[in-house]
Amino acid sequence: MATRWIWQQPDWPDFNWQAERLASLLRECVQAQGQLMGMAGSVSHALGAQTELDALLQNIVTSSAIEGEQLNVGSVRSSLARRLGLELVDGTSVSPRSEGLAQLMLDATRRFAEPLTCARLLEWHRWLFPDQENDLNARAMHVGALRGDESMQVVSGRIDRPTVHFEAPPRKGLERQLEQFLDWFEASRNQTALDPLLRAGIAHFWFVTLHPFDDGNGRLTRTLTDLALAQGEAQAIRFYAMSASILDDRSGYYRILEASQKATLDITEWLDWFLQTLLRSLCQAIARIDSVLGKTRFWQAHRESELSVEQVKVLNRLLDGGDRGFEQGISAGQYQAVAKVSKATATRHLAELLDKGCLQRLPGGGRSTRYQVNYPD
Repeated sequence: MATRWIWQQPDWPDFNWQAERLASLLRECVQAQGQLMGMAGSVSHALGAQTELDALLQNIVTSSAIEGEQLNVGSVRSSLARRLGLELVDGTSVSPRSEGLAQLMLDATRRFAEPLTCARLLEWHRWLFPDQENDLNARAMHVGALRGDESMQVVSGRIDRPTVHFEAPPRKGLERQLEQFLDWFEASRNQTALDPLLRAGIAHFWFVTLHPFDDGNGRLTRTLTDLALAQGEAQAIRFYAMSASILDDRSGYYRILEASQKATLDITEWLDWFLQTLLRSLCQAIARIDSVLGKTRFWQAHRESELSVEQVKVLNRLLDGGDRGFEQGISAGQYQAVAKVSKATATRHLAELLDKGCLQRLPGGGRSTRYQVNYPD
């Protein structure tokens, strides 16, 4: 048989990589991870719980979006909030789908110390497809069981001339291959010579290549990656969402997987992509928490300031940043539009905020004058 797929290599799955090529990037990831954990410790319990909820929600929603599925965000948020002991503010009803996804994510992260077994994986699969029995179009799927005997391929293009991007190992022997993976996953937790972040990258690639289920392999692979990362950090609380960074480079994700699954057992290229993607998600989380801490410091410094409802609204918009946060500062005209006040009131409000040290004037003058938050030292 011609060797086309990585699992056909004689030494499969004895992966190797060029450690020196990854050393600098790995060091950056470890430093960013440490910085994030340190910053997270400075966040109050209430803010920390909200930040974790946002990260978990983002992870679930983007992991499904990678597969082209759009979830009911409100329903998933409600399911997560209830499990995290947070108040439900919008009263959104939950579905078996959102309940299963929340249960899956929290099982992987909250129970990170418990071993990953085949039985636990099958339970994960049931949570991923909780209402499958009622779906007349999908009764052929083996829910809570390994895939069927038919060939498992990832294809695109015309039906009569499909392009095969990947073919999974044969069904025969899959149990043994999965057990081999699970044994490694457990043993490698205590392998001091293997960095936990590299372990997460290897686990991701190995499991998605086994493709043990009829459907849901990508989502379970990313859940398993979250488990591996939680084990490496030895903490259940999640403040970053790697699936969001994968979605940002979805085509690159599939491209590197396909190239690596058709290559040798040297998975340096895959691990390089994995670490770069992880670093992006860590840096995004650091920026978010930095914003949260900055906002907290600002309001502590101005807790005695007498501000109008409109002034508080605009300041919160500026403090929240992001797409709606006026990164280049806010003008009098924009203040007027956000606060829904007259031009004269906007000018007066801005002058008051300058006097109270809430805002600072940016270089420039006249109609182009802009203002930004004056963060306390």
